[in-house]
Amino acid sequence: MSFQNPVFIPGPTNMPEDIRKACDMPTIDHRSPLFGQILHPARAGVQKVLKSDYAEIFIFPSTGTGGWETAITNTLSHGDKVLIARNGMFSHKWIDMCQRHKLEVEIVEVPWGQGIPADRYGDILAADTNHEIRAVLATHNETATGVKSDIAAIRAVMDACDHPALLLVDGVSSIGSMDFRFDEWKVDVAVTGSQKGFMLPAGLAIVGFSPKAMGATKTARLPRTFFDVHDMAKGYDNNAYPYTPAVGLMNGLKLACDKLLAEGLDNVFARHHRIASGVRAAVDAWGLDLCAVDASVYSDSVSAIVTPGGFNASDIVTLAAEKYGVAFGTGLGEVAGKVFRIGHLGSLTDVMALSGIATAEMCMVDLGLDITLGSGVAAAQEYYRGNAVKSLREAA
Repeated sequence: MSFQNPVFIPGPTNMPEDIRKACDMPTIDHRSPLFGQILHPARAGVQKVLKSDYAEIFIFPSTGTGGWETAITNTLSHGDKVLIARNGMFSHKWIDMCQRHKLEVEIVEVPWGQGIPADRYGDILAADTNHEIRAVLATHNETATGVKSDIAAIRAVMDACDHPALLLVDGVSSIGSMDFRFDEWKVDVAVTGSQKGFMLPAGLAIVGFSPKAMGATKTARLPRTFFDVHDMAKGYDNNAYPYTPAVGLMNGLKLACDKLLAEGLDNVFARHHRIASGVRAAVDAWGLDLCAVDASVYSDSVSAIVTPGGFNASDIVTLAAEKYGVAFGTGLGEVAGKVFRIGHLGSLTDVMALSGIATAEMCMVDLGLDITLGSGVAAAQEYYRGNAVKSLREAA
C-alpha cells in the first residue's frame, strides 16, 4: 500500500491536510476552559451538519458501533421490543447488538441490495395497536451493499398510524456526505462516526438525541456507564468529560464541521452525488451491475460492484493493494467474494475518483475479466466533464 495514493474504502476516508494537522496538537488540560473552546463549537457544528435546531449532541471516544450502543442503552430497557430490517452487514450487526442486550427484536428480512421497505414497517406498526414496539431502527446507508433507505418514508408511515416509537437511525456512512434531515424527519437518535463524512481518523462516536429521546433516557434501564449521556452532559456543563476525551480528534472535528459548512451542505451533497454518478457510469461501461437493485436506492457514498459468477471479487481488492498500492473495499457477509466496493465519500474530487476507477479497471483486466481498458475511465470523464459545477478554487 502507498501513502501517496488516495484510499477508496468506505471509511476511514482520505483526510485533508489541514484536518490532519488540527488533530496533531499539543497536550492541553482537558478540564480547563480551553477545552471548552474546542468541545462546544464541535458540538454546534455537528448539530448544523445534522440540519437540526434542537438535537443534543454527544461525542464519545469510540466508533459508530459505540454510537449504536449509546442509542439503545440510553433509551431502552431489557425486554423492550424493537423493529429493524436486515438488508446488509451493518444492519445485521446492529440486530446482533440488540439481541445481546436482551431486547425483543422483530426483524424484517430484506434481500441484500434492497432498501428498507417502509410499507412493511407501516403494516407492522399499524398492527401494533398496543404500542409494544418501543423503537424503530433504520440503517440510512448500508455500507456493505451501497444501498440507501428512505428515512422520510419511514417517518411518514410511523406518523400515519400515530405510533409513538422512537426512530433510531444509523447514519454512519451517510451523515456529512449525503442529505440527512434530523429535524424534518423527526429522528430521535442519529448515529455516526468520525472516520467517514467528517474526514477524520476513527475514534469518535457522534450521536444526536431529540428531546423525546432525552425523555426516554429517564426510564431506560439497560446498563450503561461509559456511554451514559447524562454523565456526558454533566461533563459538558463544566467544559469537560466524565473521563479523558480524545482532544486532538475533537479539534479535528471542529475544523471538519467548519469546512463542511463553509463548502455548503447542499454543495457537499451535490459533490458526492456527482462523484458517485461518475463511478456508476464507469460500472455501466464495464458491463457490470451494482449490488443496489435500482437508482432509487443508489448510495452516494459507496458503490458495491457485482462481478461475474464464479469470479472472486476479493481478488480485485488484493491485486489493487499488492500491485498498485490502492485500497478498495471487499464484500462482506452474504456478498463476500461477490462484490468489491469503491468508497467515494469524504475528502474526494472528480480527479481522485478517476484514479480509483482506472486502478479498478487495470485490476479487472489483469485478472482476465472481459473489460475494455479505458472504457470506465472514459465514461466517468464524460460525466464529470458535463457535470462540473465548481472550479477547484471555488471548492477549496
